[in-house]
Amino acid sequence: MTASPAKLIFLPGASGNTQFWHPVAERLTHPAQQVHIGWPGFGDTPSEPGVTGMKDLVARVLAEIDRPTALVAQSMGGIVAVLAALERPERITHLILTVTSGGVDMSALGAQDWRADFAAANPTLPRWFLDDRTDLTHRMVELPMPVLLLWGDADPISPVRVGQRLAQLLPRAALHVFPGADHDLGFTHADEVARLIEEHLSNR
Repeated sequence: MTASPAKLIFLPGASGNTQFWHPVAERLTHPAQQVHIGWPGFGDTPSEPGVTGMKDLVARVLAEIDRPTALVAQSMGGIVAVLAALERPERITHLILTVTSGGVDMSALGAQDWRADFAAANPTLPRWFLDDRTDLTHRMVELPMPVLLLWGDADPISPVRVGQRLAQLLPRAALHVFPGADHDLGFTHADEVARLIEEHLSNR
């Protein structure tokens, strides 16, 4: 039986916006401690010389997992969340993944390649994450915890087909699609997202 989380860790996408999940977090009534993690070199989090790849972001998350924990992740943060859950499956009670690749091949699922435009608009961001091609397709079966997948049907960066693919690969996944929602649905649809997360955290 899945435990109830004692900690909720919120992970942003490549924008590094540590405020992204605040509207959802403020609406949750679950008593777990809330932690918002930033990525060094992204958004308002200062860069660190030792952070040079996805594995370093995963290490930051793993350092926070000191009790039964649920991970709530946006976009690039979803890859970090999946990698962290693969490292510590016994400590991760629930996953909530929104509009992420989660480590599956996006190009075969109709995703728009956003990297060039994003790099041009954010010239100070670390280059390594643009080159990351983490493929976890064959490891999804190793994740036994309940997974909530939240997608918008108007998101060109991570189309619904990506969520459907993850729902096929993960043993205990449920996919919810928001009509008209885009890549920032975790922020723009905070009321509904918080309600779904609340329900998901009671899933044992």
